[in-house]
Amino acid sequence: MSTTTVTYIGGPTAILEYAGLRIVTDPTFDPPQVYEEPGTTTLVKTAGPALTRADLGPIDLVLLSHHSHKDNLDYEGLELIATGVSTLSTRAAASDLFGGSVEGYDSWEDQAIGSITITLVPALHGPPGSEKYTGTVTGFVLEAPGEPTVYISGDNASIPLVSQIADRFPEIDIALLFAGAARVPRIDGALTLTSTQAVTAARILGASRVVGLHTEHWEHFSESRADLEAAFDGSGLLVATPPGIRVTL
Repeated sequence: MSTTTVTYIGGPTAILEYAGLRIVTDPTFDPPQVYEEPGTTTLVKTAGPALTRADLGPIDLVLLSHHSHKDNLDYEGLELIATGVSTLSTRAAASDLFGGSVEGYDSWEDQAIGSITITLVPALHGPPGSEKYTGTVTGFVLEAPGEPTVYISGDNASIPLVSQIADRFPEIDIALLFAGAARVPRIDGALTLTSTQAVTAARILGASRVVGLHTEHWEHFSESRADLEAAFDGSGLLVATPPGIRVTL
């Protein structure tokens, strides 16, 4: 019987229980609000988390795809990292979030934590050429003896990169895919997977179970959870993840 579970919190945030560790993806725990910063796109959060940061319980690890956007790391997320919880992310995040516990890596580098080997894998946050606006982003692949192999996409919008990851890891069992087709005015194209691209990614990876994240609670997500469910309809791949409910994968 599987011991891997996921609890969907909201937006890109979930608690993954894997190989004895409790892991949080892209921590966002703020209440609904408007984020306005000079020189950046205003982001609007429309719903709060299913669990507050105070209700999380012990967390062993944070996997942070990038640090520069509030829909992936908000104020409460920063507070979580500031408690000293081990955090893996990009080198840019480790440099900018100085004084914390963030370790930064390049693509294809790996780190062992407990029995888990975590490999940071490439991601592209938008169409080619958008890097100068969206910055460096990473995804993750988790492996452990006797456990399913897990891919966490982060804010990746590139199917060719998914193919590269599948070539390196031909036996991915579970895929946590950030979808929602996020869009902002300054970039012509989706910043994360569309719903149909998420289906393509799952098939390329050969995943038997898919967890959909990053599909709701923010105004700049142009596709919804309903769109994702429609795209996966009949595939048997997409796992139902009611907010705040622990689900066995």
